[in-house]
Amino acid sequence: MRTSTDYLASLDDGRRVIVDGKPVEHVASDPAFAPIASTIGDLLDLAADPANGMQVHDETAARPVNRLFLAPRSAADLQSWRDAAQVWADHTHGWVGRSPDHVGAFVAAFSAHPEAFATERGLADNVLAFHRRIVENDLYVSYAIIPPQVSRATTAHAWEGEFIQVGVKEEREDGIVVSGAQMLATGGAVADEILVSCIKPLQAEDSDFAVSFTVPVNADGLSLYCRRPYAPGVTSEYDYPLSSRFDETDALLVFDDVFIPWENVFVYKDVTGLRKQFFETAAHVLGNFQAQIRFATKLKFLAGIARKIAAVNGVDKFPGVVEKLGELASLVSVVESGVNSAQFTATTDAQGLVRPGAQALYGAMGLQAEIHPRVIGILRDLVGGGVLQVPSSVHELVEEATRDDMERYVSSPGLSSIDRVKLFKLAWDAIGSEFAGRHQQYELFYSGAPFVVKGYAFRNFDYDGPLASVEEFLASYGVTELAAITEGVTA
Repeated sequence: MRTSTDYLASLDDGRRVIVDGKPVEHVASDPAFAPIASTIGDLLDLAADPANGMQVHDETAARPVNRLFLAPRSAADLQSWRDAAQVWADHTHGWVGRSPDHVGAFVAAFSAHPEAFATERGLADNVLAFHRRIVENDLYVSYAIIPPQVSRATTAHAWEGEFIQVGVKEEREDGIVVSGAQMLATGGAVADEILVSCIKPLQAEDSDFAVSFTVPVNADGLSLYCRRPYAPGVTSEYDYPLSSRFDETDALLVFDDVFIPWENVFVYKDVTGLRKQFFETAAHVLGNFQAQIRFATKLKFLAGIARKIAAVNGVDKFPGVVEKLGELASLVSVVESGVNSAQFTATTDAQGLVRPGAQALYGAMGLQAEIHPRVIGILRDLVGGGVLQVPSSVHELVEEATRDDMERYVSSPGLSSIDRVKLFKLAWDAIGSEFAGRHQQYELFYSGAPFVVKGYAFRNFDYDGPLASVEEFLASYGVTELAAITEGVTA
């Protein structure tokens, strides 16, 4: 299986990644991307080690592969799949939102439902072949499935200027030429390939933009414009333990007449086909099952920070603090219970893929935009001014002229100044740094705007039973009373 050595070596492949208006020369060693590339390499090493239980024998490859890239076909498969996803989530403590198992899960579900891509062009075979490439080469695939925010009032066909959203500029015998832009390729700068599609509903007039394809990050004519990376601004790992490891960088993809061979095209000028790939396959539910495993892991990590800070400050027995910690426990448990319920209400579809239970999964997802800010808010309450009254960097803790003051005034009973400051620096990187601010926004819109995500919950909730119960109850009373009253009025 692929290791970090293979992966890191592959990143210097001529990809055009733009930061501060200039292309990055060596992505694997650049301060903006080396930390997250190293983290992704760690994940591959974990999967390559049989001791971590992430491997399963693949008949086609005739060797062990990463089970996260295969669709679960039984309840036992789903449990093993979840266990493997948990290994990666635990390594990043839930702070890497688009690890390789996220889009990997989408493509695994695509491959289990080739009928969703069956057209006269034979695009279903392309999906199956791409899935094989991921499985056999341990590819890290990111995705960009949202149009640029030019206008939310209209769709791409009505925008001024040609090909603002990525679309088909030319059809050729050997493939298509695409131009335009798409967002938001989280982790795209350090991925192997990017799945480009559109999950936003399009209109019939948008057929030129109704495409789904995969593209190598180093494709000619493709540029990745990254938002400000946070890793280069950290003073040390001690001062910014999260920013220095887990900043994925998000990127706008710009296509300048990029050639896409037919074998890399999955949906072609098919507005209905775009929706089918996500929602008639199990892609959306399996990919978001991984996402909620990751989210629950992150929330538990935040709860751990809160619990430790309360203990360090000696307030963990105060009724008001216990109440806040209890609320935190409740919020985290809601998400984890949603994951558990989604697993144990899973069903096997017609193609043999085990789908996590949609009602439980989307129920938890529907609250993500409320739960994450509330968890962060509770942690803010518990740390108070402690995250502000910390030295500017680790140097004050070790320099001879300042370390005595730090030890005397910034320590806690039974805890040295170095350990106390380390804890509060971690808390600040989780709630107050640029990295933290990005994560707050990210979790709010992780699966789309809140109204979109709540729409998933609405459509997948079984309202028939509750409605029948209400109707039955309404029918159980009042008839005799109304008849008597009516008879009296008539008399």
